[in-house]
Amino acid sequence: MKLSQFKFKLPEELIALNPPYHRDECRLMVIHKQSQTIDMFKKDADGKPITGKDGQPEYLDFRNILDYFDEGDAFIFNDTKVFPARLYGTKEKTDAKIEVFLLRELNEEMRLWDVLVEPARKIRIGNKLFFDESGTMVAEVIDNTTSRGRTLRFLYDCPHDEFKRDLYALGEAPLPHYIVDKRPATPEDLENFQCIYAKNEGAVTAPASGLHFSRELMKRMEIKGINFAYITLHCALGNFHDIEVEDLTKHKMDSEQMFINAEACKTVNEAKQSGHHICAVGTSVIKATETAVGTDKMLKEYEGWTNKFIFPPYEFGLADSMIANFYHPMSTLIMSTAAFGGYDLVMEAYHLAVKNGYKFGCYGDAMLIVND
Repeated sequence: MKLSQFKFKLPEELIALNPPYHRDECRLMVIHKQSQTIDMFKKDADGKPITGKDGQPEYLDFRNILDYFDEGDAFIFNDTKVFPARLYGTKEKTDAKIEVFLLRELNEEMRLWDVLVEPARKIRIGNKLFFDESGTMVAEVIDNTTSRGRTLRFLYDCPHDEFKRDLYALGEAPLPHYIVDKRPATPEDLENFQCIYAKNEGAVTAPASGLHFSRELMKRMEIKGINFAYITLHCALGNFHDIEVEDLTKHKMDSEQMFINAEACKTVNEAKQSGHHICAVGTSVIKATETAVGTDKMLKEYEGWTNKFIFPPYEFGLADSMIANFYHPMSTLIMSTAAFGGYDLVMEAYHLAVKNGYKFGCYGDAMLIVND
């Protein structure tokens, strides 16, 4: 496949800058792989569209996802937890405002962090950055890693837990630039940009397809007899990097850390062996499970890293259903979705989404791909 095959015009007003009022009330579009059909509207028992007071068909919303699964089916969630990775500091002497994006902690004892800085041309080895008015949270640049990458050593003498708490108190939700370039992050984003089942800290962006699940919806799923499996893949920024090659086989993904335990394998494999559906919630789950699936098409325990890049054509070994968001043109995320749902059908769905005003991005609407 070529990069240009994933190019389409996305109107600026269709990029969601805020989440829906309730997590589970975004629109839902359903793609049926076998019948090559697309559902956008609610239907009655006879299959006729349900209309609202204005006489127009009512769009499916995310809560309708329950209608497509039964007792014994299994959902796989990514329980990575986002931390407040974006900070703003000032450079010593010049007071220039610098954005510091925390990527990961390299050494607890030495307070070393791998970060990105912007504007990078102003930040050199030996520079000091100040992060609060009192001047207590200070970091020194000790290495250059990439054009924008730096290693910082925080000069903060206290127990590690206290340091992390104070550091995170200065940060904000790491919303993508397509949002924060239009409006500032708010304290509410720290909750909104986090899945309700998030548990294992380490992500610098949310597994966005999981943001649609509310406690109420998950309780209803539980009552219906749907099983939950949790894996961890710490979402990094690689999915937001521009692809610079036309031939997708030449693109290299950044590595992301992932963990799949025995309990998740047991839940998923028992459901699959019993002939039930396996639904992967998001492209991060697809990446993780396809990294860890065996030749017998069963999920295996895994602890390590993955840089798997999934694009069409690709034969999937585990899940038969997938939840995705509507992603930006030429992103690795739309490519993974097209690999799962089929290029032609997914691109037709994207055309319909633009035509019908669906919202795109992490706070946008959702797509369900089922194998019927």
